[in-house]
Amino acid sequence: MFRLLNAVAAALFAFIVAIPGVRAQTTLELTSIYPSSFPIIGEAGSQLGPRVATLTQGALTFRFNEPGALVPATEAWDAVSIGAVDAAWYSPGYAQGIIPSSALFTAVPFGPGAPEYLAWYYYGGGQELWDEIAGRFNIKSVLCAALPPEASGWFREEITSVDQLAGKKMRIFGLGARVMEKLGVAAQTLPVGDTVPALERGTIDAAEISMPLLDLQLGMQAYAGHYYFPGWHQQTSFFSVIINTDVWNGLPKYQRATVETVCQAMVTESIAKGEALQGEPLREIEAQGIRIHTWSPAVLEAMRAAWNEVVAELSAEDEDFRRVWESFSRFRATYAGWRRLGYLPAD
Repeated sequence: MFRLLNAVAAALFAFIVAIPGVRAQTTLELTSIYPSSFPIIGEAGSQLGPRVATLTQGALTFRFNEPGALVPATEAWDAVSIGAVDAAWYSPGYAQGIIPSSALFTAVPFGPGAPEYLAWYYYGGGQELWDEIAGRFNIKSVLCAALPPEASGWFREEITSVDQLAGKKMRIFGLGARVMEKLGVAAQTLPVGDTVPALERGTIDAAEISMPLLDLQLGMQAYAGHYYFPGWHQQTSFFSVIINTDVWNGLPKYQRATVETVCQAMVTESIAKGEALQGEPLREIEAQGIRIHTWSPAVLEAMRAAWNEVVAELSAEDEDFRRVWESFSRFRATYAGWRRLGYLPAD
């Protein structure tokens, strides 16, 4: 009897779903590694669900969960991989400890601006490589936001030479941390929420977080008086929604296409918004007495040399890193002529 009732219920559900205008509703639990209060990098994640719901007429949505509400931010990749959580608002570079090549899909030291980086990702083989690598972990990754250059970091003391970096304790993310370690820095990958208190207590000497818009909101200027540019370590930063592959494949084709289309729109919006909203925070930071610096050519050259060493080491250690770096480098070499001829030099 129960089997018969279950069969009837299943048939009735299928009939209802088939009626025009009536759709089954799917809500995917989305854990985030960034709070929704963070401009762009957090708020974009919180906007994904409502936008997808609008275009699917409520058939699909993502329920945004603040960091730690479902799983610790550091465990988001594994949680999505095994299906403990449906999806995560994520920065692929946070998986660097598991997948060294993942960092190249978030930010590349001395890398390109957003147009060139996106050109490689969408049309130069980057997306196919990341689909393959992430797919081994049962994860579908959809690029969903991109940021303008970050600041290079906040320092308690003015830095005029590479030698002054030695021994400094600094919070820095991703591949940039490996570079700074080459220069004698004790690099630390602290969560954003722990970084300002660490600066306040003096347990670190310097820190990089993000763009001026977010740095000002976090109050970094209260504990370090020197603000350095350019952001050589993150000229562009990518953010993605990662989804368990079984969950992704279980969605109707139109819903998968909707997620991809919404994310492509959010990439464009985040770049434009990120570029538009940095000028006023920079003026406010300077008005509070912070000294804004640009790195000297000698310091930048030392950082670039250290980066080249890191690339060589990681390429030797990890086959995927080597393959991704070669793809990225080939594209940039081909693109170089267009970059040189097509754009005006910087003012």
